[in-house]
Amino acid sequence: MNHLSLVKELVQTYQAFEAHSAAHIKDMGLTTTQFDIIATLGNQPPMTCKELGEKTLVSKGTMTGVLERLEAKGFIEKLMNLEDGRSYKIGLSKAGDKLFRKVFPEHVDYLSKAFGKLSKKELEQAVIVLKEVKAIFN
Repeated sequence: MNHLSLVKELVQTYQAFEAHSAAHIKDMGLTTTQFDIIATLGNQPPMTCKELGEKTLVSKGTMTGVLERLEAKGFIEKLMNLEDGRSYKIGLSKAGDKLFRKVFPEHVDYLSKAFGKLSKKELEQAVIVLKEVKAIFN
């Protein structure tokens, strides 16, 4: 077996996970990017677009449109950045916080059912191996 077998399994695993996760997020009325932003802002102080981009890995071009749609739906609010008047911070509105408190635990539970098919030891081993693989590229 060579590294190409590992690459194939990594890609197929990610695609399968993403399809499984995205289907549930879509059923909750969100896109995966919207969910990522809402989940990142949940239980956190407001943050700048740059900070949000770093925590979500959403590109700047995509971020702008998604934030505009979330703001139009009343889920986020832009606040003055007291540390830098040239930018603003983004936080969840009351409606956004309510949405976060509904969808985040539901999605964690949904994923728990799938990952529950693995033992605690298997989960720990998977995390260790994936960290080792990731370290090769960092």
